[in-house]
Amino acid sequence: MSSNYTEDNIRSLDWKEHIRLRPGMYIGKLGDGSSSDDGIYILLKEVVDNSVDEFVMGAGKTIEISIRDGQVNIRDYGRGIPLGKVIDCVSKINTGAKYDSKAFKKSVGLNGVGTKAVNALSKEFTVQAIRDSKTKIAVFENGELTDDQEIVDSSLRKGTKISFRPDPTIFKNYRFMPEYVEKLLWNYAYLNPGLTLLFNGKKIHSENGLKDLLTDNLDHETMHDIIHLKGDDIEMALTHTEKSQSDQYYSFVNGQHTTQGGTHQAAAREALVKTFRDFYNKNFDASDVRESVVMAIAIKVIEPVFESQTKTKLGSTEMGPDMVTVRTFVNDFIKTQLDNFLHKNEKVAEIILKKILRAEKERKELSGIKKLARDRAKKASLHNRKLRDCRAHYNDQKNEKRLDTTLFITEGDSASGSITKSRDVNTQAVFSLKGKPLNCYSLTKKVVYENEEFNLLQAALNIEDGLEDLRYNNVVIATDADVDGMHIRLLLITFFLQFFPELIREGHLFILQTPLFRVRNKKETNYCYSEEEKRAALLKLGAKAEITRFKGLGEISPDEFRFFIGEDIKLEPVMLGKDTTIEELLTFYMGKNTPKRQEFIIDNLRVEKDIDDPVEIEIGHED
Repeated sequence: MSSNYTEDNIRSLDWKEHIRLRPGMYIGKLGDGSSSDDGIYILLKEVVDNSVDEFVMGAGKTIEISIRDGQVNIRDYGRGIPLGKVIDCVSKINTGAKYDSKAFKKSVGLNGVGTKAVNALSKEFTVQAIRDSKTKIAVFENGELTDDQEIVDSSLRKGTKISFRPDPTIFKNYRFMPEYVEKLLWNYAYLNPGLTLLFNGKKIHSENGLKDLLTDNLDHETMHDIIHLKGDDIEMALTHTEKSQSDQYYSFVNGQHTTQGGTHQAAAREALVKTFRDFYNKNFDASDVRESVVMAIAIKVIEPVFESQTKTKLGSTEMGPDMVTVRTFVNDFIKTQLDNFLHKNEKVAEIILKKILRAEKERKELSGIKKLARDRAKKASLHNRKLRDCRAHYNDQKNEKRLDTTLFITEGDSASGSITKSRDVNTQAVFSLKGKPLNCYSLTKKVVYENEEFNLLQAALNIEDGLEDLRYNNVVIATDADVDGMHIRLLLITFFLQFFPELIREGHLFILQTPLFRVRNKKETNYCYSEEEKRAALLKLGAKAEITRFKGLGEISPDEFRFFIGEDIKLEPVMLGKDTTIEELLTFYMGKNTPKRQEFIIDNLRVEKDIDDPVEIEIGHED
């Protein structure tokens, strides 16, 4: 068999065609907005980055952002795009002021792609620049220029306004979650004290930088006041928390939140250990030094190199051309400044020493148990079927699918069997629970190693020492939509909150939404996730339609399950609000049955009739 290979087989794509054909090369994964690293937030960030860069350059102290019905509007009061280059800046690859290092020496984006990607991936895109009492507007659809307006006089304040609506054919069923947007904008505020962002009218502002970041995001009481250190091109905030056994880091480069860390974060962790060892003149184990640390670090680098277009991990080894390495720069700053602080604040130094010695004692007590647990986990991975793994892993940096990897945590053989048969073996793995997990509220981390379920789950995720080697980007709790299923969800969430809160804090934990009903006739099948959707389907398909109530995941056939964990998967993120700490959450929901919780249960009680209509429970019932 032969095929023709001629000039007709060769074609060149223009800028927008290539972005629309290969969006992952420009914005990472697509998603529907249920995850904080989904594409729609990258689009938002690319535009806001430009406005923040204007503030950094001393132009414009306020940025207005509004998102309503999927439409995004961003208005800054910077210098405004030069009017003769408005169209080029949003539609020509490798065009922009950020190539001029004099104008944007340490800006976030340096590749001239960002706003073009937003334009190409938007159903509607409008840009307006105002400067020198004149304005220019250009309108695009799917990256195609549809309205090139003349430059006219304007009395508006100088700056740039961009409006866009992500293309629903690319970002299917997308939705902007306010919690993710607010977190993104708060990070901009912490990194740029004095900048004001208005999100749908809500003011987001910080005066104390990374110190405010830690203050606003602490989950437990602190052992000492926050240590806040600043220098040229570097800022650090540090404290230790009570009742927390994990370390937590917030790292940034040129204003970009590097959620996957990188060379700067690794250097900071290394410098922290070395500084404490030298100050106390004792060769502490690194894990004892880092336990319960909460640290934020931000640096500025000339022309940073990131490991992906989404800029979540710094790859740069040098601060800039012919300059010191990132490692040396961070090490020298922390060594000097933190050491000086400890010498001047003896009381804080004593508190930290006691904390390290306590961690050392607990580690030694646990060492034997941890070794046995690791041995059991290795043997289990060889001999049992609790984990049906996938081919792609999150810590494989060369694998383009790493952002799409998912681990489903489910209960029971029938449910795990259905998901296993339906999954994409390249990116989706299944972990099967044996019954209900233990309620680990108020227990120590010792239980993680002694409890087989928790030990194997920790090993499957590879999170014992933090998230840097997390094997799955999405961790999805997949349980039945009944009382037992809800209880299992609560117990698993308690486990993660108690011992691995960063998994939730960094947006990796989700609840799988599966349909409660199937409504069908001979021509059409509708899957419904609520009573409202079921009623709408009945109106659409007629009173003779067959209604099936799915009582458990095991009742959904593998052929049907493919629809619910494939391209149209519905995930509900597990989030932490800014107004409640983890300790407060666990105490309220999992602590003693206080009058306050009893009142909450009574107010939110749903009787069995509300949950299961007895007529609709029958499989295949004719209504």
